[in-house]
Amino acid sequence: MSDRLPHLSAKLQGFGTTIFGEMSALAVATNSVNLGQGFPDTDGPREVLDAAIAAINSGHNQYPPLIGMPTLRHAIVEHQLRFYGMEFDPDTEVLVTAGASEALASTLIGLLDTGDEVIMFEPSYDMYQACAAMAGATVRPVTLHPPSYAAEIDELRQAVSARTKLILLNTPHNPTGKVFSREEMQAIADVAIEHDLIVVTDEVYEHLIFDGLEHIPMATLPGMRERTLTISSGGKTFNTTGWKVGWVIGPAALVAAARTAKQYLTYVSSGPFQPAIAAGLRLPDSFFAEIALDLQHKRDRLCAGLVEAGFDVFHPHGTYFVTVDIRPLRSDGDGYAFCRDLPHRCGVVAIPNEVFYTDARRGRHLVRFAFSKRFEVLDEAVSRLKGINA
Repeated sequence: MSDRLPHLSAKLQGFGTTIFGEMSALAVATNSVNLGQGFPDTDGPREVLDAAIAAINSGHNQYPPLIGMPTLRHAIVEHQLRFYGMEFDPDTEVLVTAGASEALASTLIGLLDTGDEVIMFEPSYDMYQACAAMAGATVRPVTLHPPSYAAEIDELRQAVSARTKLILLNTPHNPTGKVFSREEMQAIADVAIEHDLIVVTDEVYEHLIFDGLEHIPMATLPGMRERTLTISSGGKTFNTTGWKVGWVIGPAALVAAARTAKQYLTYVSSGPFQPAIAAGLRLPDSFFAEIALDLQHKRDRLCAGLVEAGFDVFHPHGTYFVTVDIRPLRSDGDGYAFCRDLPHRCGVVAIPNEVFYTDARRGRHLVRFAFSKRFEVLDEAVSRLKGINA
């Protein structure tokens, strides 16, 4: 947690500068291999890039509609039907946002009142806590523990109170790489139905799953479509994280709440990139299979190297992140200090997992590396990491 800032509102005290900005700046300053912030180092498919260029050249450079351009909204609906067998109305049940980040912010701000409680599984992306705080809500964490990061449903039930409004779920899960099983999803759904809770799901890594596992959208489970808002984006799937094109899908009334907040955040964004992401969503099945297989190979390459470097590695089944226990290399288990020292010691940047916990002590000894890089970059990083104690 940061020191108190004199002019910052009370609800945002303690958040400070996001760790991703800090560590990426350190990577530049030390000329390090950046395996910290989660973005690829190659461009997305040519069809998607060319669609953006064509959109710019054909004049799609002004404000798009508040809810998103029709071509993208229809492509999102087609995508949900194609992959998950779900039907949505593109005019009332889809909202295009400035990435999944704004989708999360507008959803939580639009749904939560001061005093409401949000249950979320931790470790969690640091934005979740900040968005809940901006909405005046309180976070009730349910901790996932390595090595399996299994969901503790009894703990989830105990976290529910009279003030609980919603459950926030991320699968595939950042930073652990966990893919929630159908049994876990159904158990979470049972709790939501029993207590009449909304479920907000962050599914941005939906196509980045390995080892033959299946992504189970919460909205596909019995009784959950009417109480689930699904968030995703094109950045992770199409290597276009800088375009910031995301979306919210769900029942019209819940989408309307998110839309009301969204219009006072960015209003609209990413005009010419919206038809480009629509083109991406319409790519053949082979594209989606190939990106997952490529990342699986990269996961295997980096995980093997991290084991050789001396880390205790928790193999992920999705996303493009892997978590390690640093205690074999640093006996005090101070992950934050380890990550700050690492660029100077061997020229590699990682993220300390303690920032993903409400109580930093739970993740103090854990560190996250990203493998969404070219093979030669991963190999260089491993080579440098093997020299830590040389």
